[in-house]
Amino acid sequence: MRTLLVLLAALLALPAGAQTLDTIRKNGVIRLGYVDGAEPFSWSDANGEPQGYSVDLCRVAADGIAEQLKRKDLKVRWVKLTLQNRIDAVRKRQVDIECGTATWTLGRQRLVDFSLITFVDGGSVLTKVEADLRRLDDFGGKRIAVIGGTTTERALRDALKRGLIAAEVVLIKGRAEGLELLRQGQVEGVASDRTALIGVVVSRAGGDAFKLLEEDFSIEQYALMLPRGDADFRLAVNRSLARLYRNGEIRRVYDRWLGPLGPPSVLLSATYFIQSLAE
Repeated sequence: MRTLLVLLAALLALPAGAQTLDTIRKNGVIRLGYVDGAEPFSWSDANGEPQGYSVDLCRVAADGIAEQLKRKDLKVRWVKLTLQNRIDAVRKRQVDIECGTATWTLGRQRLVDFSLITFVDGGSVLTKVEADLRRLDDFGGKRIAVIGGTTTERALRDALKRGLIAAEVVLIKGRAEGLELLRQGQVEGVASDRTALIGVVVSRAGGDAFKLLEEDFSIEQYALMLPRGDADFRLAVNRSLARLYRNGEIRRVYDRWLGPLGPPSVLLSATYFIQSLAE
């Protein structure tokens, strides 16, 4: 009896999501989550179809999983998420992969797992072009909007504290909201990842002129969020990404969505090269 109880306890201790590939094979569906409004990484077009750099990487991962499972008929089900619920959606296995701008941190890895790094960005502040604001130090007595509960909020507060900068942090729910507050003069800056700020300006600037600070206050390593405790599924996703980096097709994806911003940085190019793992 005691042996049976020990075995039962061991089975209960196994990760609940360790059979993601089996579930996908059985159901014939892979569920991909994305955050709308996070251009150029993830958003919905006029037809409601997910688009963007991270979305394309998830499509590559889904194709690789379909090939591994020998399921040419594998269906992709897109699930719209928010910045506030995306981690819970992965943790509770409401989606199999989150395809957005999640920064890989050790704190988050207690809740979810991560793929290979997909992008390297930096935290910056968007302000009006006519404002005499070039560095974070210039924001003493000013107001900076930032999405609450993000790694950027924490990094911004840390940077302000280190620099003894007495700026007011205004919490918002999305970058578009921050851009509107900046346009109306209710804040002097909007903090977020540099590339995402460029994306929101390109899509929503409406003729207004904005600029970014000359320096970043943090580094953000993006990765696809995955269910924790499922090594086989993580390997399947990473195999697709590594092949993309190895054969150079990642540059095609980059150019499609980020090409107008210039070529990949030296750091991002090195990230692709280092992660082009052999089979």
